[in-house]
This record gives sequence, structure tokens and C-alpha cells, in this order.
Amino acid sequence: MNLKILLCFGTRPEAIKMAPVVHELQRRHIDFKICVTAQHREMLDQVLDFFGVIPDYDLDLMKSGQSLNGLSANIFSAIDKVFDHWLGVRQCRPDDNAGTNIVLVHGDTTTSSMVALAAFHKGIKVGHVEAGLRTYNKKAPFPEEMNRQLTARIADYHFAPTANAKSNLLNEQILNEQILFTGNTVVDALHWAVKRVSGKALPEEIRKIQSLLDVEKKFILVTGHRRESFGTGLEEIAEALLELSLKSHIEIVFPVHLNPKVKEPVHRLLAEKRNIHLIPPVSYPAMLWLMQRAVVIISDSGGIQEEAPAFGKPVLVTRKVSERMEGVEAGLSILVGTDKKRIVDETSRLLQNPPNLMEKQNPYGDGKAAWRIVEFLKSLD
Repeated sequence: MNLKILLCFGTRPEAIKMAPVVHELQRRHIDFKICVTAQHREMLDQVLDFFGVIPDYDLDLMKSGQSLNGLSANIFSAIDKVFDHWLGVRQCRPDDNAGTNIVLVHGDTTTSSMVALAAFHKGIKVGHVEAGLRTYNKKAPFPEEMNRQLTARIADYHFAPTANAKSNLLNEQILNEQILFTGNTVVDALHWAVKRVSGKALPEEIRKIQSLLDVEKKFILVTGHRRESFGTGLEEIAEALLELSLKSHIEIVFPVHLNPKVKEPVHRLLAEKRNIHLIPPVSYPAMLWLMQRAVVIISDSGGIQEEAPAFGKPVLVTRKVSERMEGVEAGLSILVGTDKKRIVDETSRLLQNPPNLMEKQNPYGDGKAAWRIVEFLKSLD
């Protein structure tokens, strides 16, 4: 077999969604290597350890206060040496690379777009996992929307997680034979994770969270990290949480992102407030545990929008637009933006009349996305 694959990713969500592909490649005994840029060091390492994923190349590019341009330049420069070592040549040129050398990138991160561009310069084929999601608003999400669009123009193979994503790619003149409708690997990861922890004693991290909660109360899970919410948006969300916390029968659990632009305002406005538990970022298994037990989830996370349907949990999406409209159209998610009144009103409505969402099919996949991706890649050899 001449197929050689390099998987490149840098963040916790990417690691979660690429882990099933790694496992499937291992199962098929296909030659592959893993490169991580480590945009988010601490949160990435938790996921790598949980899924048993060991990078062959760790660029360790996370720096405090690093700008997007600085990160982009560092990724673009560092990945060259990885390509050369991976392919066993001192300097790659476009004519040197057969189509059986493929770089797999994921989603919408700076890592994805910069690695894809660098691979294009080297003449290396690019496969884009979770391709085709769009808002068509280049400022929301920022910079993720343009990262996705840039990667789409470069990629040779597009693994679309939904029918809408495939339709977007076709409308952008991507050739049909270059697109594979796979489902989203996040569902594969969730199934694997739930099976792994099922029946086992709760780890200490989850026991500590559990000890904070009143068993007589329902709780709301909150997350937030999107750049477009920094400043006024986050403050509006915090004001909504303060009002919701006045309800005596509920509690709020908020794992706070490490970015100072999230951490500072959240702690300033919500620390030591009634019924609100601000906790450090949690591991992937702990986040799944929280999602399973929450009554309502308030979040700007794309991954949570995709995972929550598996647990039948409604998500209030604190964004004006979403590239994951399948959940909105199915009644699984509600776009509320960062408007305080809308957040309070919709949360109160869901608390009073919890919807039965377990009967709805998860529009994001059936748990076989990684198998379809690897089967396609194998056919290229």
C-alpha cells in the first residue's frame, strides 16, 4: 500500500473529531502520522490522552497573547519541516508528490487553513474533514468562516458532514466527485467515549463537580468562547445568567474558557453569585457527563450543537448566525444571540416546558463517518 496520510490539527474540538479517523486508520493498518500545532495546549492534551492519540510531530505553538497573524505565520513556517520529514525528502516540490500523499485537516481553525495552503504549495493533496459548513458572513464566526472557505478552495477531497454542507460545496462549484457525504465524526467520538466510560466509577473530576450541585435542583450548562462575543456580548450573557440564577429551583454550571477575554469578564460579573458555579475547563468525559444531566444548554460551541441531540438536550446558541442550521431547523437548537431578554425568556420557557427531543434523529451523523472517510481514502491508493 502506497497511501501515506498526515493528520494535522491544533485544538481540542479538532482532536475529538479527528480521533475516530485515527482509530479507523489504525484498525485498517494504513500508514499515517499525526501533527499537532497545539493552539490550545492544556485542553488539547486532555483529549489526546483520553482517546489514546500520540502525535508524531508536536509543534507546540501556543503562546500567551499570540495574534492570529503571529499564529498563522508560525504554523506556516513550522509545517514545512514536518512535510519534508514525513515524506523523507530534504525539499518537496509539486512534481515530486503522487496523489497517495494526503494531508487531512479539519474544520475551520487557523491550523486547518494554514496547513492546507502550505500543502498546496508543496503539491500535496489535501482532504478536508467537516467541509462545507457556511454562514456566508465573514465576520461570524470570526475567523472561522473564512478559514473554512479558504480551505475549501484548496482541498482536493471534501468530507461533508451533512447534506446542507454538500449542497454548499456544490453551489461553490466544487466537483461532485470530490465530495463525500459522511456524517460528522463528532458523533463517532461521542459513541466511542460513552461506551468507554459506561459502567465505570466516576472519575475524581466528575465527583468534584457533582459535589457542587444540589440534587434537588435542575442545572443549566453554559459555555462560551467565540471572539464575536467578546466584550458587550459576554457581558449581556452574564447579565442573563444573573437573572436566571434568581430562580430557586435551578443552578448554573459554567466551565470557563482559559482565554483572558472570556475569563476576566465572566469572573468579574459572576464569581461568588447565587446558584452559579464557575469551574475550570473540563475534560471531554466530564463535558459529556454535564450535557447528559443538564436541562438546558446555553452555548456558542459548534461541537455542543452537534453533540447535544444525542442526549436530547436543547441548546440556546448565543450567536446571531450558525453554520449548523440543521439543528435549528429540526428544533434542537435555538439562535438567541447575546440578547439578555431573549436568553432569559427562552431558557425560562424550556425550563417550564422541557421538550422531548430524544425522539428526534441527530441530523449530524450516525457514528460511521470515520469509516466512510477511511474507506474513501483507501480507494485512492
